[in-house]
Amino acid sequence: MKKLASVLLAGALSFGLLAGCGNGSGTGTGTASTPAPADSQTPTTETTSLEGTVLKVGATPAPHAEILEVVKDLLAEQGITLEIAQYNDYVQPNNAVEDGSLDANYFQHITYMNDFNEEYGTHLVSAAEVHYEPMGLYAGKTTSLDELADGALIGLPNDATNEGRALLVLQQEGLITLSEDAGITATINDIVDNPKNLQFSEMEAAQLPLRLADLDMAVINGNYAIDAGLSMDDALAVESADGEAAQAYVNVLAVEEGREDDPAIQALAAALCSDEVKAFIDENYNGAVVAVF
Repeated sequence: MKKLASVLLAGALSFGLLAGCGNGSGTGTGTASTPAPADSQTPTTETTSLEGTVLKVGATPAPHAEILEVVKDLLAEQGITLEIAQYNDYVQPNNAVEDGSLDANYFQHITYMNDFNEEYGTHLVSAAEVHYEPMGLYAGKTTSLDELADGALIGLPNDATNEGRALLVLQQEGLITLSEDAGITATINDIVDNPKNLQFSEMEAAQLPLRLADLDMAVINGNYAIDAGLSMDDALAVESADGEAAQAYVNVLAVEEGREDDPAIQALAAALCSDEVKAFIDENYNGAVVAVF
C-alpha cells in the first residue's frame, strides 16, 4: 500500500484533497510561512508535524470500522495514532463528538446528521463525504415480491430519515404510493395507496436484521445488512442511486463545528478519501458500499 505523501498536510494540496471528498469546509492547512532571510530570495516554510497525534473516532462495526482499519495504517505512516471506538447505535457516537470524548465519528449519512442536530441541539458538521450505502429490501418469512401476501408485515427503521428512505424503496417497487410532497422525511402516515394492505413494524435500524425471521420482509440500512452477513446479492430490491438518494444519504466524517479545519482532522479526511480506501471498498463490499470521491 503506497504511502500518503507528507504534503497532505501542506497548504497547496490539503484543500484539493478535501475538496475531492466534498466536505465544503474551509482551507485551514496547519502550515505557517516564515519571512525570507534578508540575503535570500527563496522563502522558507515550516510545516506543523502531527507526529504523536492521537485521534479517537467512533464508528459502527461494518463497513465503517473496517474502512477505518485501512485508514489507521495510512495515518500511522504520518505518526498519527487512530483509535477506533465501535458503537451499535446512532445516538451515542454523536453525543460523544459533541461532548468531546470523540474527535470524530464515521457512521451516518448527512441527512441523519442534520436532523440529529435539529432534534438534539448538537453542532456537528461534515469534514468529508466518503461513501453511499444503498438500502435493501430483504426477505424474511416471504422469499419473493411475487409471494408477498395481503397484510404482510414489513420491518422499517424508526428514525425519521431512514424510515422515509425505506418507504421510498417500497414505493420504488410499486408496493405503496406516498403523497407527492412526502419526500425523504415520509412516514407511514404519508402512504396514500397500499394495495396489499401491508402492515409495518417500526424499530431501531440495528434490530431489523435480528428480527428478520419474524417479519415477511424488512428494509435494512447497508451497514447493518453487511454486519449481519447480508449482501446486495441477497436483496429483493435495492435503493436506486439515481437522483437525490446518493446525495441525501452520503456517509460523512462528522466532527464538532469548528474542528473541520484542524490539520489532524484534515489528515483523517484525506486518508478516508484516498485511493487505498476506494480500492478496499470496491474489492470488499460488492456494491453494498460505493465510494463517492
